[in-house]
Amino acid sequence: MSVTYAKGLEGVIATDSKVCWIDGAAGELRYRGYAIQDLAENSTFGESAYLLLRGKLPTTAELAGFEQQINDRRAIDPSILGVLSALPKDAHPMIALQTALAAHGAINPVPAGYTEANFERAIELIARIPTMVAAFHRISLGLPVLAPRPDLGHGQNFLYMVTGDVPDEETGKIFDVGLILHMEHDLNASTFAARVVASTLAPMDASVSAGVGALYGPLHGGANEAVLDQLESISSVEATEQWVMDSLTNKTKIMGMGHRVYRAKDPRSFVFEGYLSRIAEKYGENDNFRKLKTIEGTMRREMEKKGKDIYPNVDFFSGTLYQLLGIPTSMFTPIFAIARMVGWTAHVLEQWEDNRLYRPNSDYTGDKDVKWVGFDQR
Repeated sequence: MSVTYAKGLEGVIATDSKVCWIDGAAGELRYRGYAIQDLAENSTFGESAYLLLRGKLPTTAELAGFEQQINDRRAIDPSILGVLSALPKDAHPMIALQTALAAHGAINPVPAGYTEANFERAIELIARIPTMVAAFHRISLGLPVLAPRPDLGHGQNFLYMVTGDVPDEETGKIFDVGLILHMEHDLNASTFAARVVASTLAPMDASVSAGVGALYGPLHGGANEAVLDQLESISSVEATEQWVMDSLTNKTKIMGMGHRVYRAKDPRSFVFEGYLSRIAEKYGENDNFRKLKTIEGTMRREMEKKGKDIYPNVDFFSGTLYQLLGIPTSMFTPIFAIARMVGWTAHVLEQWEDNRLYRPNSDYTGDKDVKWVGFDQR
């Protein structure tokens, strides 16, 4: 009997959710109903994180209390530093992060469930994941680990823990906006992985650790680093258009173009593009930005001829922006995880609000009615 199914679950509705809404055709992304452009322009990291976790924008007092909770919980237990220090220094930072998050579950474990204790656990994880990432980065370089600074904002504190220098407010603000843009994106692979694990009633730490494992895969995280590698392979701004044409002829994937969901320009890419244009002009580093705009323009022209909807995604401009801000490329995917921790924990909490164990079926295509044979017949 033939069955109808969606490979990769494309288009399949697996649950209902109030966390995030995407209209891929129109290029819209909304957190709890708020357009991502509005949040990027007007909110802080704390406001957007509170919105995703609690379902509403905070009052002044609620925001102050929430941000104070994050600031107070940034330090990580010495045992976690021990775990990170025991790993090979050349381990991929995403492996280190997944290991640290799993180990974190052993510290004051909280049972699964839609409880205030797990809202508190979510805040702990949001506060501590930047410290874990920064700590392993410095351990891998043989540098002393820096304690978090409670007097700094979320982005400023992370960049300080990575570099040892306090970034200016503009850099901190831009980094916070980048985190807001990456916080949440409906049932992407890592969020779905976190919800599947949470549906077993495994604790939150185990659930988000699964999310990190999914994000580690090159088909999910890390594309902005690949865009930078791509730009380095193009000899000049003037050679960019021909590079695109050659890539299309050779059917070579152009990184940063196209998205599984969007059939219009990713709304997050507009925000990253605006910041990149400003920072590139400020630092006099315009070549990569001009290459990107040439790639975008050439692709749009060629895709329109073919009737295809392929536009820049969130990774197209973000890597170049992070590079200009002095962030090492090895940190790009862990930074994605720092941001997405908010979305993962919001989804885990929502899963537990009305939990049902995920248990899909598969269409079996193997042999049937195979008879046992002994060694002499194999």
